[in-house]
Amino acid sequence: MDKGTLMSQEAAEQGGGGSFSSLRAYGRALSQTPRRLARRACAATSPEEEMSRVRARSGASMARALRWPDLVGLGLGGMVGAGVFVTTGRATRLYAGPGVIVSYAIAGLCALLSAFCYTEFAVDMPVAGGAFSYLRVTFGEFAAFLTGANLIMEYVFSNAAVARSFTAYMGTAVGVDSPSKWRIAVPGLPKGFNEVDLVAVGVILLISVCICYSTKESSMVNMVLTAVHVAFILFIIVMGFWRGDVRNLTHPADPAHPGGFFPNGVGGVFSGAAMVYLSYIGYDAVSTMAEEVERPARDIPIGVSGSVVIVTVLYCLMAASMSMLLPYDAIDTEAPFSGAFRGSEGWGWVSNVIGAGASLGILTSLMVAMLGQARYLCVIGRSGVMPAWLAKVHPKTATPVNASVFLGLFTAALALFTELDILLNLVCIGTLFVFYMVSNAVVYRRYVVGPHSTSADNSTASSDERRPRRGAWPTLAFLLAFSLIALSFTLVWKLAPQDGRSRVGLLVACGVAAVATVGAFQALVPQAHTPELWGVPGMPWVPAASVFLNVFLLGSLDRPSYVRFGFFSAAAVLVYALYSVHSSYDAEESATLEGAKVQDEACKV
Repeated sequence: MDKGTLMSQEAAEQGGGGSFSSLRAYGRALSQTPRRLARRACAATSPEEEMSRVRARSGASMARALRWPDLVGLGLGGMVGAGVFVTTGRATRLYAGPGVIVSYAIAGLCALLSAFCYTEFAVDMPVAGGAFSYLRVTFGEFAAFLTGANLIMEYVFSNAAVARSFTAYMGTAVGVDSPSKWRIAVPGLPKGFNEVDLVAVGVILLISVCICYSTKESSMVNMVLTAVHVAFILFIIVMGFWRGDVRNLTHPADPAHPGGFFPNGVGGVFSGAAMVYLSYIGYDAVSTMAEEVERPARDIPIGVSGSVVIVTVLYCLMAASMSMLLPYDAIDTEAPFSGAFRGSEGWGWVSNVIGAGASLGILTSLMVAMLGQARYLCVIGRSGVMPAWLAKVHPKTATPVNASVFLGLFTAALALFTELDILLNLVCIGTLFVFYMVSNAVVYRRYVVGPHSTSADNSTASSDERRPRRGAWPTLAFLLAFSLIALSFTLVWKLAPQDGRSRVGLLVACGVAAVATVGAFQALVPQAHTPELWGVPGMPWVPAASVFLNVFLLGSLDRPSYVRFGFFSAAAVLVYALYSVHSSYDAEESATLEGAKVQDEACKV
């Protein structure tokens, strides 16, 4: 008996109404949870399905109106937020010293490696789901849902915090030192929830309306705001080089502190790179715009990689100007740029300018993040693991209005009352985890999963059965072994005594083991396919380096981040078992019975 007949019989047993048609049907569905989990958790779709049958669940298509300049602008807007104004000071004072310039260059190179992995998927499969869709076609539905759910929650919480920080930076721009003056105190509410921030709510709702109206117009607004923000950054750079002193690059304020360009050695530079890497988070949101790009094969590589390169240059220049303004041991870790001018007679107004620039950075990063999170949720709705209502695209605006409105209201509700300490300069563990998963996924897909179906009867065969699986175990073994080596390196880096020779020996041993593992895998396991349009160069070295970096950064996070990640993951698993697996099962059953086939004719390559 084939699966189509079996699913027809199961539909008849449920009365044809699905798992949620009645309490009795839902109870029957719950009793079948283990079997459905076994069938759906590892079920992987094909890129063709994602671009045709799955995308058709949104109804109207998103408008393909973006070109590479729009993507570069969105990438700049997403990355160049307020975080750089904080992380630079901390990385300089605590770790790298003036060598923070090199730290930014290293972090930029690492961000570019991860961006390459996103780009290969986005060009080959230009849909709005970003990492969720990429993981769904490689590791299956459950891995995609778990990472996607964590990423959505991180987006919502961090966007709410960023919106509230807009009040503080705007206050700095107009000379209001305390953001509480712009907020309404509510007696009786617990501390941390007792200050109503109407400015933050207004900003979120205004951006929500903008992204619902039109993606192209939202991109134009972002381009204007980003251009002004970059102008502020260039002003800061010029002022730093003009007012700065080259001696500050090598001479500390306190002679008792170590001097030189690298006061804390190479280790300090790499620790600083781990901290400032957080300022690069945001380029991943550009990949969620792939479904709205005119020519994905041309525009996405230029847009994603170009934005990372430009941001790296700006960050290095900002770090150099700050390091010239003050000795590294005199830099204010909380407000390095504004603090450098605040104490200078006649130059205090520059602090206000910096506050205005940071405010614009918050607006652009918030807009790009909200554009990205809406498209993540839209495609999650398409997949069937969340209500299909979230997947609908409005026929007039050609935007995912339902997902945008839902997340906008949810984020605004959090920003209204809640003081969140998840600031822009702190890493989102969900985002780094997704970077790690995507880097693994691009290797897995190159070496295991072929780009096309192999079954002659695509209408009844399941997606995972249609794929060649040669090399699956060697590839999984490589990814696991390499991740363990990266984890070992991270643990030695963090826990071993700083001055011990054994530490250096262990780090070198881990590095040699990592290189040997990648080399052996490249020599022994052939690639399953080569991308037709654009692929990650230096396979598997580039994604392996990205995996290593993201494991290193994940290992640098604090305990509360892992507690939060564990809580979100447990909640996501519960939602998946009680709702998503049954909803997804019903959606695939319906598609199999109807034999729906939709062709993607809008994409020009």
